[in-house]
Amino acid sequence: MNRILHIEVFFDFICPWCLIGKRQLDRALERLRAGRPDVEVSLEWRGVQLLPDLPAQGVPFAEFYRRRLGSEQAVSMRQAQVREAAATAGLDIDFTRIARMPNSADAHRLLQRAAALGRPEQIEALLERLFAAYFHNGEDLGDPATLLLIAESCGFAFADLAGSLHGNGRPFRSAAAAQAVGGVPYFVFDRHLALSGAQSTEVLLGAMHAALARREAEALTA
Repeated sequence: MNRILHIEVFFDFICPWCLIGKRQLDRALERLRAGRPDVEVSLEWRGVQLLPDLPAQGVPFAEFYRRRLGSEQAVSMRQAQVREAAATAGLDIDFTRIARMPNSADAHRLLQRAAALGRPEQIEALLERLFAAYFHNGEDLGDPATLLLIAESCGFAFADLAGSLHGNGRPFRSAAAAQAVGGVPYFVFDRHLALSGAQSTEVLLGAMHAALARREAEALTA
């Protein structure tokens, strides 16, 4: 009988550590499936809007980080740190192409609606495309037209998702924001074991095995 491992990932599209964490999770899942083909994974992505007070049109990206970190030197150092971690995960993040820090509320609403309608492979494709739009292509995730075009490229119908977008900067509120109090990415395995931060593939895989072992031990004592 197949065992089900439930994984929740709390994230924001504008957080590079969330993209890095996703890539490490992808690798851990690949290894889990190779070693435990009896395990079925149920994966849920839960949006957390890190900057709910941004205007609907977003703000200039470079200016945002200068103000946040205090100087151009501090920004360069932080971006170098992120690029190094990204390279370890097989990613190339191009900060020079990002013009705006977007309001991510509608991107989260889009994914939430799509998750209720689409197949798991469609959700995965949409999530990848949205991350790539921001970190690789410099597209504006605060623009409803951009979001809908991305969704259509993943097989979703315009009419099914257009109503989920507000276009006015209204914050995306969810129970996820309260749970991920330690920041994002935040991983919860089997609704019991939690990890915060862009953990390594080995750490994530270890958490999966620990969650499975706990479930199996409980089954033996039931």
